[in-house]
Amino acid sequence: MSTTSPVEETTTTSGRPLPLPHGDQHIALIGLGAIGISFLALHLTYTSATVSVYDPRPDLQAHVARMLPLYMPVPRRGTSDCGDNSAGESTSASTSDISPPADSSADSLVSSLVTSRRLRFCTSLGEAVAHATVIQEQGPETLSFKQATWSEVLRCTWPNTPRLWSSTSGIPASRQLEHLTSHAHPDSTSTSTSTSTSTSTSTSTSASTDTTSTSASGSARSRLLVVHPFNPPHLMPLLELVPSPSTSAESVSFAESYFRTISSVHRPITIQKETAGFVANRLSFILFREACSLVARGVCTVEELDEVVRASLGPRWAVGGPFRMYNFGGGQRGVAGFLENIGGAIQGVWEDVDRQRESGGVVMDTEGEAVREGVREAVHEGMREKVDEEAAEAASVRDWKRVVTEQTVRAYGVPSAQDVRVRDRALGEVVALQGRLEREEKAGKEGEEK
Repeated sequence: MSTTSPVEETTTTSGRPLPLPHGDQHIALIGLGAIGISFLALHLTYTSATVSVYDPRPDLQAHVARMLPLYMPVPRRGTSDCGDNSAGESTSASTSDISPPADSSADSLVSSLVTSRRLRFCTSLGEAVAHATVIQEQGPETLSFKQATWSEVLRCTWPNTPRLWSSTSGIPASRQLEHLTSHAHPDSTSTSTSTSTSTSTSTSTSASTDTTSTSASGSARSRLLVVHPFNPPHLMPLLELVPSPSTSAESVSFAESYFRTISSVHRPITIQKETAGFVANRLSFILFREACSLVARGVCTVEELDEVVRASLGPRWAVGGPFRMYNFGGGQRGVAGFLENIGGAIQGVWEDVDRQRESGGVVMDTEGEAVREGVREAVHEGMREKVDEEAAEAASVRDWKRVVTEQTVRAYGVPSAQDVRVRDRALGEVVALQGRLEREEKAGKEGEEK
């Protein structure tokens, strides 16, 4: 874990807020869904950068006015005790110059941001990126959208190439620009692109026909960096920085510095190689697959599984992560002793998971729905006695999406605005506790060295 305090060095010794960093930056945010709004809150709260936003939705300003207050922390003015600040609070200058009075409406918050010129609403992608130093996209998770967006960005920003950040959950930077060729000036391309960020986006861009100049395509590849947040980005510390083989070291260094110098909880971690799902989502999705399998096979319910994680892996890994915590499990011999002590049990689980996978298991496919529907009808019509237990379990696993979805909706319903606030407050408290534990650990180590 990083030993940097979430709010370290945000105030002077007199308790006065320090100036926010990055006032020379102009961020263009493309796509204002949940991730886009969360990053908007992050940039507005912890930096003094200008932020231009673009999304083709017709109610963009109303959407931002409705959602942004849910993501913006409330500064605690006159507070100098940095140690007690939660992840969602700041004693830096933060939004003190643009926050409306407590009884103001959500529209007032956005209006004050616009009036202070911290926030610009744009009606086209070209307008949003015209003066940007950093262009950050968080659109649909499709390769065609990413490629179409970057093609349009390069056309609009030629001959300059700002820093390019993608908040993708799993599409590597190298793939996002693999469609670029090196034959012509960006303006000479006859390719038309759609920059819609709605989930129904379709693009007419063909990867094989997009052309840029050699210098433009090379510069874009060197400047494109995946900046993958863990949702919600304004609260969760992790920011995975995932360069492609073509991304320059300077581009990575800039992003590391950008996020390390803000007075938030964020921990930029550079991932050394591109891999499917990067690191956080790869681990998360693998665990989620097994969770879905356990529920589909009737081992436990959705609620029971959630409680198991909350009562075990959640707090344990929040303190130290799997390697550090399993290192405790081996006593004086550390992780080597742990692997020796229960290596057989670990291998048994791995082999069982492999058997489940080989027999079909949980797969993200939509084929065979008619067959699965037939199995469901047979069971529901009183033919359960003709289906042995093993076949019934296999059918349930094949139908895992319905099983998991129905149980989850029954247990939790559809998240409300209040649910989001409760979640965010809890996440903030957990992250703040992490920070306090890290500071105590750091102080203890420094005391031992003296």
